[in-house]
Amino acid sequence: MTIDVPQHILDALTDVDMPRLAQEAAPSETIRLAGIDVPVYRAGCVVVGSGAAGLRAAVELNRRGDDVAIMSQSAWGGTSACSGSDKQTLHTANTADQGDNYKAMARAIRAGGAMDEDTAYVEAVGSGRMMASLQFLGLPLPQEPLGGTLRYQTDHDEVGRATSCGPRTSRLMVKVLAEEAIRLDIPFYNHTTAVKILTEGEQGSRRVVGALAVRANDRTETNPLGVALFATEVIVLAAGGPGELYRDSVYPNGCFGSLGLALEAGVDLVNLTESQFGIGTRREGFPWNLSGTYVQAIPHIYSVDAEGTEHNFLAEYYRTTQELASNVFRKGYQWPFHSTRMLDFGSSLVDLAIYRETAAGRRVFMDFNRNPLPVPGDLPFDLERLDDDVKRYLGNAAATQDLPIHRLRHMNPLAIELYRRYKVDIAAAPLEFAVNNQHMNGGIMVDTWGRSSLAGCYAVGEAAGTHGVTRPGGAALNAGQVFGTRVAEHIGASGRAKKALSSDLRVVAGAAVFELLGMLKGDSPLAAKAIRTEVQARMSDKAGLICDGESVASALVEARRLNAEIRAKGIAYERAAEAGRALQWRQMALASEAVLAALDYFIRNGGGSRGARAICDTTGESLPLSNGGPLEEFRFRKERDAHREEQIVVRLEGDAMRIATRPNRKFDEGAKSFFERDWPAWLTGRIYDLDAV
Repeated sequence: MTIDVPQHILDALTDVDMPRLAQEAAPSETIRLAGIDVPVYRAGCVVVGSGAAGLRAAVELNRRGDDVAIMSQSAWGGTSACSGSDKQTLHTANTADQGDNYKAMARAIRAGGAMDEDTAYVEAVGSGRMMASLQFLGLPLPQEPLGGTLRYQTDHDEVGRATSCGPRTSRLMVKVLAEEAIRLDIPFYNHTTAVKILTEGEQGSRRVVGALAVRANDRTETNPLGVALFATEVIVLAAGGPGELYRDSVYPNGCFGSLGLALEAGVDLVNLTESQFGIGTRREGFPWNLSGTYVQAIPHIYSVDAEGTEHNFLAEYYRTTQELASNVFRKGYQWPFHSTRMLDFGSSLVDLAIYRETAAGRRVFMDFNRNPLPVPGDLPFDLERLDDDVKRYLGNAAATQDLPIHRLRHMNPLAIELYRRYKVDIAAAPLEFAVNNQHMNGGIMVDTWGRSSLAGCYAVGEAAGTHGVTRPGGAALNAGQVFGTRVAEHIGASGRAKKALSSDLRVVAGAAVFELLGMLKGDSPLAAKAIRTEVQARMSDKAGLICDGESVASALVEARRLNAEIRAKGIAYERAAEAGRALQWRQMALASEAVLAALDYFIRNGGGSRGARAICDTTGESLPLSNGGPLEEFRFRKERDAHREEQIVVRLEGDAMRIATRPNRKFDEGAKSFFERDWPAWLTGRIYDLDAV
C-alpha cells in the first residue's frame, strides 16, 4: 500500500510562510558617542536571535510581565527556520509506549559523556511541557486515533522517543512561536547585528549593561555604519551556532552565532571540541541533512571523477552488497559521524568513504532511481538480503517497492517535495552531497537556569554548550525550548527585567564605539572575504571529522597569527553594509582560535576519538578495516573514559585563550522530592539561587 497524501497537505507542510513583523519601535533618544549620533533603544531584557529558542525565551519573558525586545540579524533566516533534515525531532519523553520515564531519558541524552547530568534531567523533565505548549500554539505534531504521539527512532536513540511534523518541523516551531510573539506585541528589531556586549564592574563583579549593534535602518549621514546602543541589564544569547566556521557546512549562509561575541565579553565557553558532522547537501545549493528516509530508502551512492567516470566506491569498503546496503540504511538513525562506527564495517565507514572521495576531487551523488550496485563478485542487491534490523524496519513500514524513489515516496513523500521546492527533483536526477559540519554541541557554559559566567548574560539553543559529546537527534530543539522557558523563569524571578534600563551609558558605550570604529580601517590589508576563506579552509582541512595532533597544533598557530594581525591592522570594508559583517568575521576568527585551542589541549592531554572526530595517530589502538584491507592512514586513538567525566572550558583573557577543565555536574537519581518539605523553596524563590552569578 502506498501512502496517498493530498498535494495541498504536502504543500502546507513544505511551504511554511512566516508572519510579517510589525513596524519597529523608535529609539528612546539619540546620543553623541565617539563622534557619531547613536540611537538608544531601552529594554529590560534583549534576546539576541529569533530562532525557536530565542522566540521561546521572549514569549515566556513577556508572559511573566518582563520588558523584553528581540534583536535579529535576519528574521526567519537562522538554522531552526531554514535548515534541518528528513525528520527534525522534538522529544516526547515516552519510552516504548510506557509513559514518561524522565530519568531514563536523561541517561540517553547524556550518554555520550562530557555533559552535566542535572542539565540532561532538566531537558528530559521539561520535554513533555514543551511539546504540550507547542501543540497549544498550533504545532501539528502527529497523533494516533486515541491521542498518543506518533514516535520513531533517531540518532543515539534506542527506544524511539522522537516525533516530527515532517522536514519543516523546526520552521513550523519558529512560525507558531513568532506568531505568538507578534500577538504579544514584543518589540522586534530586524536586520540588527549584535557586535559587542557592554559590561561594568571588575572581574567577578562584572555585569551586563547593554549591547552595541549595527542596524541598516539606523544609517544616517552622522552615523554612516548604523551603530545602535541597546541599554539593558539582561541579555539572552540565542543566535545559534557558528555556521560560518567551516567551508564544508550544511548551515544556511550568514549563521555566525555568538561565540565570538561571548568570548570578547569574557564569557566562559565549554565543550568546543564537540560538533556534529554528517552527510547532506551543501549550502551552495539547498542545505539539508540526508538522514532519515533519504538513506533508509537505500539509494545508490556513487562518485564521479574529473573525466566523468562513475565509481561504485562504497564497494571498496564493504565486503558484501548486503553489508553495504544495510549500512547506507543505518545512516537514517546513525546520521552523525562517530569514530567507533568506522570499526567493524559500521555505518560511519560510509562517511569516511565519502570524505576520501571528495578529498580526492571527486563529486559524490545518491541516485534514487537505482538500487545499490553489487560489490564485485557478490550477489546483486535484494530487499530480502538485508540485515535483520533493516529488513524488519522496511517490512514494518511496508517499504518493499522495487526502487529507492518508490520506497521514499511511500515512506515520506515530503522528502521529495522539499527538494522540489528548491528546483531539485530527486525523482528525476541524482543528488550531489558531501560530509558537512552541521551542529556545534559546545558553546557558552551555563548552569541549570541558563546563566553564563557573566552576570546578566544567559544563553539558550545552540549558543549554549549543554549537549556534551553526542545527543539523540532532535534533542537540541527540545533543549532550546526547555531552556528558553527556564531562562525566562529565572529572569522573571530576579525582577531585573520588569522595566527598561534608564542608566546613562555614555562612558562605557562611548569607549566601545571608539574601539569598534578603530577596528574598521579602510586601508587595512585584511578584508572580511580573505579572513573567511582562511578560517573556513583551516577548520575544514585541519579540524574536521578527521584530524591529528600535528595538524591541529599548526592550525592553532596560524589562527593565533591571524587574530594578532586583525588586532594590529583592523579589517577593511568597502561599503557601510559590510561593516557589521567585517566585525562578525573578527569574532569568527576568535571562535576558530578558541575551538582549535580546546582541541589542541584535548589531543595533547591524551584525548581520543569520539562523537565529533577521529583523532588519527600512528600508535592508535583502533584501526578501521575496508574490503581492500586495513585503513592505516585512519588508525585512531580510543576515547579515554576519564574524559567523559569532564568538560574543557575556554576563556579569552587579554589576547590569550585560557584553558581549564571542570567535572560534569552530577544528578542524584535516588533523591526524592517531598511536597511539604520542598514547597517553601518554590514559594519563596529559593529554587532560583538568585544570589549566585
